[in-house]
Amino acid sequence: MYKEIEFRHLRYFLAVAETLHFGKAAEKLGMAQPPLSQQIKNLERMLGYGLFDRSTRGVKLTRVGRFFEERVRNTIAKMRDDVELTRRLGAGKEGVLSVGFSGSIMFTALPKAIRAYRKMHPKVELRLHELVTSEQLPALRDGALSVGFLRDGEAAEGVRIEPVLRESYVAVLPQAHRLAGKAMVAPIDLKGEPFVLFARRTGNLAFDRTMACCEAAGFRPMIVQEAPQWPTVLRLVAAGLGVSLAPTCVGKLTTPGVVYRKLRSRHWSSVDIGTKVDVENPAAQEFLRMVRPLMRGKPS
Repeated sequence: MYKEIEFRHLRYFLAVAETLHFGKAAEKLGMAQPPLSQQIKNLERMLGYGLFDRSTRGVKLTRVGRFFEERVRNTIAKMRDDVELTRRLGAGKEGVLSVGFSGSIMFTALPKAIRAYRKMHPKVELRLHELVTSEQLPALRDGALSVGFLRDGEAAEGVRIEPVLRESYVAVLPQAHRLAGKAMVAPIDLKGEPFVLFARRTGNLAFDRTMACCEAAGFRPMIVQEAPQWPTVLRLVAAGLGVSLAPTCVGKLTTPGVVYRKLRSRHWSSVDIGTKVDVENPAAQEFLRMVRPLMRGKPS
């Protein structure tokens, strides 16, 4: 029988319970008293018990009515909370957001963007994952990540790639290197030098674009040591194992024994946003709305 009870019945009941007067309750609800009285009688029939004692002295809640009032208040409060939560979820202000990033991108405006987003949306659970580009692509496709910040993101089935930033390259040299005194280095100056670099499998396009800087000058670098992350590359360069080429943002990372010099080259590296083609997470959409202009260096 309880399945016949509708939300309007609860509103009607609560209005009478609060005023203990059918006329005042009807006025509060914006309806005539007779229909309100009839709806309360219908509610009592559906429940099988009286909710109000009616007498010439006035209206009082019965024992069942007092119990029902408490439950109805809880029900309405929960419904309001659920409606508000639904609205917040729909607006991307609550929920869970998994974001991947390649290590070098933490030297761009991404930390500032994350900080701004956290401040604006503290109720969104933001989960950050440092992953190389080749690891982010399948995670985006499978939905394990909602958003990925890729270094030179490659086209992949089921993943949308959106360029947000282009960076030139810098030469990464040991402090005592013969070219360290120059303000700018040409790729040809590095011909014959041993190179320290990340493996191609971590990001095919990032590797190929780095190689292209040297190949345009007529040589292919001799890689003597691979390293998974830029901090390791820099320490190996500082140790004298070789030189390297890096996106400009890496030059923000101070490492004793390492100097950065501008590279005279028309080649560039990109920071790209990756999302699943059919992503529907409102939190991801709100995150990107805030982050895009910050990554591009434009006001939101």
